[in-house]
Amino acid sequence: MKVGSQYLGNNVCEFTLWSPLKEKVAVHLVSPEEKLLTMTKQEQGYWYLKAENIDPGTLYYYQLEDSVDRPDPASHFQPQGVHEASAVIDHNNTSWQDSQWTGIPLEEMIIYELHVGTFTPEGTFKAIIPRLSDLVELGVNTIELMPIAQFPGDRNWGYDGVYSYAVQNSYGRPEDLKQLVDEAHQQGIAVILDVVYNHFGPEGNYMAHYAPYFTHTYQTPWGDAINFDNAYSDGVRNYFSENVLYWLEIYHIDGLRLDAIQAIYDAGAKHILQEMAEKVEEFSHQVGKKFYLIAESDRNDVRIIRPRELGGYGLDAQWSDDFHHSLRTVLTKESGGYYVDFGTCQQLAKAYQNTFVYDWQYSQFRKRYHGNVIGDRPAWQFVVCIQNHDQIGNRMLGERLSDLIDFEAVKLAAGALLLSPYIPLLFMGQEYGEESPFLYFVSHEDPDLVAAVREGRKQEFTDFHLEGEYIDPQSTQAFNLSKINWQQKNEEKHQVLWQFYQQLINLRKTIPALKKLDKQNLQVTAEESDRLITLHRWQNDSQIFSIFNFNDQNVELKNVVLRGKWQKILDSSETKWMGSGSNLPEKIETKEQQLSIKPHSFVVYQQ
Repeated sequence: MKVGSQYLGNNVCEFTLWSPLKEKVAVHLVSPEEKLLTMTKQEQGYWYLKAENIDPGTLYYYQLEDSVDRPDPASHFQPQGVHEASAVIDHNNTSWQDSQWTGIPLEEMIIYELHVGTFTPEGTFKAIIPRLSDLVELGVNTIELMPIAQFPGDRNWGYDGVYSYAVQNSYGRPEDLKQLVDEAHQQGIAVILDVVYNHFGPEGNYMAHYAPYFTHTYQTPWGDAINFDNAYSDGVRNYFSENVLYWLEIYHIDGLRLDAIQAIYDAGAKHILQEMAEKVEEFSHQVGKKFYLIAESDRNDVRIIRPRELGGYGLDAQWSDDFHHSLRTVLTKESGGYYVDFGTCQQLAKAYQNTFVYDWQYSQFRKRYHGNVIGDRPAWQFVVCIQNHDQIGNRMLGERLSDLIDFEAVKLAAGALLLSPYIPLLFMGQEYGEESPFLYFVSHEDPDLVAAVREGRKQEFTDFHLEGEYIDPQSTQAFNLSKINWQQKNEEKHQVLWQFYQQLINLRKTIPALKKLDKQNLQVTAEESDRLITLHRWQNDSQIFSIFNFNDQNVELKNVVLRGKWQKILDSSETKWMGSGSNLPEKIETKEQQLSIKPHSFVVYQQ
């Protein structure tokens, strides 16, 4: 059941609302002329109206019980913000130019996460378009937009969205997002959209006025959980499962990243995530192109991506934070918060080989056993990163990794990510070592809510670095400081780092041993005392051998034996990458050798 306003053409529009407990509902048109149109109640709590003389852009509310006007919970656009009228949108007149677009296979994705508001000075969908060519030149083939569902005010990370179907008005209009997606496809870039199905933001959230969208049965960090399995949950499930299809069908989005699914509670026989996966699979068959669902989860639970016939939900991929945490702590030696569970090269080696470090291991941070074994799930079902919006923005100062470690270690981290057998995700500006922070920012109108956000963020920062000056998330300063500075891309070490990322991505795309995301053809060793990791990957006749030195001293490798002839293809310590110069030979042949590798560096040999 499609919900919201569906413009049919010729000034005819259908309005569908789910509100099972109301006795009277009407469409209250407020512009271009005011009019009240009574809706008819149908089965399972849906209200329906087919109306004529409705122009695109018409503003309306739903009037409940003759007493209160509220925006459409499935509004397609909120031109005046979260508290004002919804707009009828004509989705029929889009001149799409991507009919030949077949998508990017999941296992080939190089994902680039960006925040629309801070990616460009303008902070709009349209302003992203001229930057797509930069990403293509870098080697990126997929962009992931942080949430764009309408949130209060004009600046927000997006996780306070309250209209799941409406694009954020400060970013542009619906047609602007369509233009961005269309242009991306024409340049060979897939688009993933970050969506939030575990909660609604607090301001402008009128969902409970309409129906039992929430349940007291479960509690989330944001309050009562969304009602996916209790009485009247059928309408809630429909609202969200239709939202999945809405983004794929109406906006040609290639896939969705589902935020924090550990806060999606469903004890029913068919989990809502499974239902979503089934609908996407069916839609993919209809369209003849594969669409993807990628979950963010901190549970280390392989059931999320396991096929339905094997008892899983059947999602396509999931994030794995263990890789980030393992690499981050080896580089920075941090031990606050959840980092207390990490810090060894052995753990990083396990992340390469087994994906989850905690696969039913005891977690000191959680004070319980955590995770399960991934079994036969392939590496291309996991997305890993060395930076993302959470890992930067949930620090008080919003420091990027390049602010915390030296330039050699920054290159080392890049190599560790892009030589892994997983889908890599970059956070905007990472590729050239952006120096601006990425802070948490909001623009709420409710003073009590602003005070609660300030206090809540301070509580979160207790685990991650209290030193430095706290920047008020409600301030425009927090937002403006978070905008990235594109001019840095062409400056000194930033340009070198950008070229370094470009080279790594090119190797990943062109060398079969790196292109094939296969953990079976992978061998990794860790020397804890030397803080050294070696990585050997192969695919048929293609082989690479990498050495990663996380030590701040030179490390001597004795009695190294590599069978056959090997050619060095990348060395982060070379002067061309602003290193101090390499100690490693250009070629290695079959015999015992002693190698010396510079601090915080890595090398790649190809057979």
